Amino acid sequence: MTNIKRITIADNEEYLRQISEEVDFNDKSYLEDVKKLEEFCIHNEVFAMAAIQIGIPKRIIYLKNTTTDLSKNMESNYNESKVLINPTILSRKGHTRYLEGCASCLDYCGVVERPYQLEVEYYTITGDKRVETFIGFPATVVSHENDHLYGVFHMDIALEVLRLTPKERTAYREMHPYEILDKDKEYFGREKQKLI
Repeated sequence: MTNIKRITIADNEEYLRQISEEVDFNDKSYLEDVKKLEEFCIHNEVFAMAAIQIGIPKRIIYLKNTTTDLSKNMESNYNESKVLINPTILSRKGHTRYLEGCASCLDYCGVVERPYQLEVEYYTITGDKRVETFIGFPATVVSHENDHLYGVFHMDIALEVLRLTPKERTAYREMHPYEILDKDKEYFGREKQKLI
C-alpha cells in the first residue's frame, strides 16, 4: 500500500490554490512525479488526479477512470493510465451537468456544468505533443483536473454545493445521472472569461 498522502482543503487549502508550474522535460524528475501520481491513483478510489493534490505543483494530470462506472475506481487492475503533461485546452463545445466530488475537498460535492467536448493539446511522458478530443464524461474529468492546475475547485463554480457521504453521493447520482444538455454549441460557462 502506498504512503503517498493527498492534500485536502482541511490540511492546506492555500497550497492547493496555487497555479502549477510547467513541466521542464530537461529535468527528468518529472518521471518520478508521474510514478508517484500513478501509485496514488492505483491505490485510491479516484477518477483522476492532478499532481498538485499530492504535493507536486506541476502541470501533470493522471487519468485512471473516465467512465461513470464508479465500480471501476475500486478495481486495482482497471487503469486507463493516461498522463497529460502541460495540457492546454484549445476549444470547448456542448454543455453537461454532473455532481462532482474531489479527493481534496472531502465530502463537499458540487453540481457543476462543464463542456461536452474538449480539444486538448498536451505532452506524453516521453515529451511527444498530442492533440486529443475528449467527449462526454471524459471531458468532465479532464476539465475538473485541469482546473486544479489553476487552483480552482469544483465548489468554486458549482451551481449548488452539497456535503454528502459516499453513500449519499451514490444515491444522488442514481437520481441525477450525468446529463448532456447540448453537444454542439460553443461552450460559454465560467471559462468564457479566460480560456484555461
